[in-house]
Amino acid sequence: MHILLTGGTGLIGRKLCSRWLEQGHRLTVWSRRPEQVADLCGAQVRGIARLDEIDESVDAVINLAGAPIADRPWSHKRKLLLWSSRITLTEVLLAWLERCERKPRVLISGSAVGWYGDGGERELTEESGPVSEDFASQLCIAWEETAQRAEALGLRVVLVRTGLVLAAEGGFLPRLLGPFKLGLGGRIGSGRQWMPWVHIDDQIALIDFLLHRDDARGPYNACAPNPVRNRDFAKALGEVLSRPAVVPVPELMLKVALGELSLLLLGGQRAMPARLQAAGFTFRFTDLPAALDDLSGRF
Repeated sequence: MHILLTGGTGLIGRKLCSRWLEQGHRLTVWSRRPEQVADLCGAQVRGIARLDEIDESVDAVINLAGAPIADRPWSHKRKLLLWSSRITLTEVLLAWLERCERKPRVLISGSAVGWYGDGGERELTEESGPVSEDFASQLCIAWEETAQRAEALGLRVVLVRTGLVLAAEGGFLPRLLGPFKLGLGGRIGSGRQWMPWVHIDDQIALIDFLLHRDDARGPYNACAPNPVRNRDFAKALGEVLSRPAVVPVPELMLKVALGELSLLLLGGQRAMPARLQAAGFTFRFTDLPAALDDLSGRF
């Protein structure tokens, strides 16, 4: 199979490339820095700067590109970048798909459980609608709606609503390790907000599962079936690191420092992977302490 990836040099993209190279697939990564693709993704992976460089048919498209949403406060300029790196890029991808004489069979497009907004105590499955619409929710809704347009071109479209990915090599977890190792970790705000998490190995496995399952289409919550509250996450991480986790981050301080972005940390989603489980996907890691313990050897 020939697979085209956007966002292929990111944490999830690099892991997918490794898995699919082992399976014998041919991989092309559309990147702003194509010269770095071989080093980051594997010597056999081709990097391209423009989609018109593709000179052979593509069987599947994996659309994961997007600037990190929580790296810095959401200024007007930052919001425009977050929007263009997802929605505008996906529109360019759609225009290319429309021109393809032999179209790919499937588009798997990124999204996030932030699609639901702050869900409070509600249990959220793929049947649930958005609970509240903040900027992150609006961004995910627009991203999904844009990707969904590929159905009109005859593609099977899968939308992966990812939770908080636990990985030692990137994502949010390494940022927490410094304070927690110093004994300065703790809950955020009240600590009651839900954290839908997923081990990186399960994240890669579920995308591979959805790629090869011909009846998979629409949204899937990509998170373990046992979300935890933020205070319980802090406690579990502290225990894995053998450090106390009793220094809270005050809500007011977050709001002052991060502005609107603080809503992403003070809210949460009690999201459940109902459709993945119904389809027969089995998570390796359903218990947070076990998932953190598995990763601790790589910290």
